[in-house]
Amino acid sequence: MSVAASPAPSLGDHLCENGFGCIEILPSTNDAHGGVIVDLKDPMDPQVFASLLKSSLLQWKKQGKDGVWIKLPIELVNLVEVAVKEGFCYHHAEPSYIMLVYWIPKTGCTIPPNASHRVSIGAIVLNNKKELLVVQEKRGRFHGIGVWKLPTGVVDAGEEIFEAAIREVKEETGIDTEFVEVLGFSQAHNSFFGKSDLTFLCMLRPLSFDIKRQELEIEAAQVLAFDNVTSCFFFVFFFLSLGSLLSKTLT
Repeated sequence: MSVAASPAPSLGDHLCENGFGCIEILPSTNDAHGGVIVDLKDPMDPQVFASLLKSSLLQWKKQGKDGVWIKLPIELVNLVEVAVKEGFCYHHAEPSYIMLVYWIPKTGCTIPPNASHRVSIGAIVLNNKKELLVVQEKRGRFHGIGVWKLPTGVVDAGEEIFEAAIREVKEETGIDTEFVEVLGFSQAHNSFFGKSDLTFLCMLRPLSFDIKRQELEIEAAQVLAFDNVTSCFFFVFFFLSLGSLLSKTLT
């Protein structure tokens, strides 16, 4: 004879007033801005979660809380629908979790939006012979049209701009470099998934000269000679004026 599985036990906290009338709510911590953060890690039955969420919202409203953040690991994605039905919205997602948010007060919401910019670099690698390191890409809008361009790339999370410039040049061309300075930057909108793009143009000095192009993304790599320094500055201006075009080619 089969036995129906009993619902999973709730994993909430017990909020008691004056030693009695305990109410079970979701485990949470206060944030620095008058809100609470719910960071769930263990599996929970959706019906139990729905009940705890309702009682929690009522208590947080009584306490005068503002924003409610619910961080759900990807394994608990089945709880997203429950939260959305209670008025929660998507704020952002990472490979391992989804963040939902709810604004309690009747006043305008002051929760900051998700990150609005992506940071990218373009690298000018110029040797003492006034030769510039350039590449042709195997993908993107410049592929197949014979355009030589600067090594470019996206700054990784937690990475400094100068570190990204050195890394991208090494990855694409095999050339070791040292960072010299930032020459300028450009801003482009509606780039990667509608985000804005800040592209920093960096000057680097080559420390090695044996080009070993990246097979996956780079079609060709070489150095091109400048006739004079004026040509170099014209190229910098050209890069900055076409920031919106270049940002769409960054990988």
